[in-house]
Amino acid sequence: MKRKSAQLAERRQLLIARAALQRADLARELKLWQAPLQLVDHAISILTYVRRQPVLLLGASVLIATLRLKRTRKWLQRGWLIWQVGRRVFAKQPRQL
Repeated sequence: MKRKSAQLAERRQLLIARAALQRADLARELKLWQAPLQLVDHAISILTYVRRQPVLLLGASVLIATLRLKRTRKWLQRGWLIWQVGRRVFAKQPRQL
């Protein structure tokens, strides 16, 4: 019985050491993703704000129409693409109260 307990204790220590190494590796890997994920988080918060403030979209549309930029069509395409991506991102997320 003592031998089995000793084996279990040794195995437990080995697993604890392995888990510590895996946590360190994971922390190192996650540090690489920290900046890109912060950028994505910031973009999502901006999209959320704009989505809750439709007047901003109207104001931007009026501004573009007023200034009559040479590249209005290209910017509108980009804006439409961003809008569609934002809608898909937020459509897949459950609503929070």
